[in-house]
Amino acid sequence: MTPNALPRRLTSTIIIALAFGAPAWAKTPVASGTGGAVATISEPASQAALAILDRGGNAVDAAVAAAATLGVTDPFSCGVGGGGFMVIYLAKENRVITLDHREVAPAAFRSNAFAPDGKAIDFDTAVASGMAVGVPGTVRGWHDALERYGTMSFKQVLAPAIKVAQDGFKLNDNFVALVTENEKKFALFPETAARYMRDGKALPAGTLLRNPDLANTYRLLSSGGVKAFYSGKLAQAIIDSVNRPPVAAGISVRPGQMALADLANYEARWRQPVRSTYRGYELVGMPLPSSGGVAIAEALNILEGFDLKSMPREKAEHLYMEAARLAFADRNAYLADPEYVDAPVAGLVSKEYAARRRELIDPTQARHHAQPGDPYLFQQDPSVPLRPAAAAKARLLSESAHTTHLAVSDKDGNIVAYTFTIESWGGSGITVPGYGFILNNEMTDFDFSGPHPNVPEAGKRPRSSMSPTIAFRNGKPAFTIGSPGGATIVTTVLQTIFNHIDLGMDMPSALNAPRISERNGQATSIEPGFAGSVQAKALERFGQRWDASAEEIGAANAIVFNPDGTVTAVSEGKRHGVGSALVQKRGH
Repeated sequence: MTPNALPRRLTSTIIIALAFGAPAWAKTPVASGTGGAVATISEPASQAALAILDRGGNAVDAAVAAAATLGVTDPFSCGVGGGGFMVIYLAKENRVITLDHREVAPAAFRSNAFAPDGKAIDFDTAVASGMAVGVPGTVRGWHDALERYGTMSFKQVLAPAIKVAQDGFKLNDNFVALVTENEKKFALFPETAARYMRDGKALPAGTLLRNPDLANTYRLLSSGGVKAFYSGKLAQAIIDSVNRPPVAAGISVRPGQMALADLANYEARWRQPVRSTYRGYELVGMPLPSSGGVAIAEALNILEGFDLKSMPREKAEHLYMEAARLAFADRNAYLADPEYVDAPVAGLVSKEYAARRRELIDPTQARHHAQPGDPYLFQQDPSVPLRPAAAAKARLLSESAHTTHLAVSDKDGNIVAYTFTIESWGGSGITVPGYGFILNNEMTDFDFSGPHPNVPEAGKRPRSSMSPTIAFRNGKPAFTIGSPGGATIVTTVLQTIFNHIDLGMDMPSALNAPRISERNGQATSIEPGFAGSVQAKALERFGQRWDASAEEIGAANAIVFNPDGTVTAVSEGKRHGVGSALVQKRGH
């Protein structure tokens, strides 16, 4: 996969009636009202979350219910075979906590795993392998979130997803196109091919797809809890699939080296969020090993020094792109798992460092490539000898664009912004036989060779771009935003915030505006129809240039907390078959 490749985000949009009295109104990407709210890219997932809210569950309960249902309807972007990041706002305590349940490298993983002879192996070869699979964290994350901050059990919150998996849902054109894109990879693994293909080709649109194996996996979790995943028969099945991938006859893929102890010892991490301010808002995001919270804070700090509202739109957008370029230069150079790397986070998010970086921007001309700065000068304690011998070389690396994001709030004001993934579309391609879920290929999020902070190491979490974010104003929640899209997640969240705050767009307009993803590459990623537009031509006068390929970027979801006490859930209005926004009590 090339660095700027952004495969389409595809999802089922079939409405499935659930038990629990879920509302039956038509699917819509925007909904306003009172009580709880949910925004996802999948109607069944949004319905599942709302059903849990209507039964008295809180935002954490509903988020897990939505996530489990997405594991059924969006099996190629997320599921129990992967991991994620959850940002939780606790209204009564008026505080935010983040839950890192990112996959980790097995204990036997080595730094040269993807470059055994000093030369990096082919990316696609690395993806479709047991070696690419990290120790899954999703189930541990769900358990820890429910145990500490939820009110319901696995049995209660998994019930909607079990029903969807058991009863099935009809495949639409987008789902079929996704399988078609992955026919070569899926054909390597008979368990995956049998579920999603016939005679080597994708199942046709309109097919009712059931996944009784996944329903049984969820039932196993309902009765046995988190231990049922990380030990016992299911754990052994995962280990067998990683170390001896179940491939088609005559096929060979690289095996992994995962042990039962890797699963038994997996731990999620409760971490303090990254905090920054921007034009009267406080932004709270995901800390390392996500690069999103830090990169977004740095870019916004750079932009804060410009009077963007007084400028023509094209000049403001040029500055947005240049700020993103600088932030990505630093992100690529310094950020990685905080348990392995002393990243200069305090320096990167400081206003003083942003002022220094801002001086490098030409308001009239694009740079095209930025070098990383020296944030160590701006650490809170400059006496700490953290500076490396030489700054790591900045680079733009492949990072898969296949993830999902959901947002949930409840009647008490609690909020969950949750992004989780199995990495590439269809992850490693390996379905665990008899259990109905695909294993991740998260290890390919490491840099294949070094020196670099993000090289593979045993027990390490690969750097991510997932950026679930909650914004506050005057101490109260203002909005939450997040998206899938690999490294473009950072720019999707950043641009949506920029559109909303600086360009004055309401959230639906901010979210649906054409996306421009500048990640310090040779050209800027754009969406179909943007090249040749008036907006594009205006930016070209600043020297901005576009990637030759154009594909949809991200699939964002947001919730806005209005001053009058109502909430507005916002999902995609045109991308990916249109998203699903629901509220408990609709406004008139």
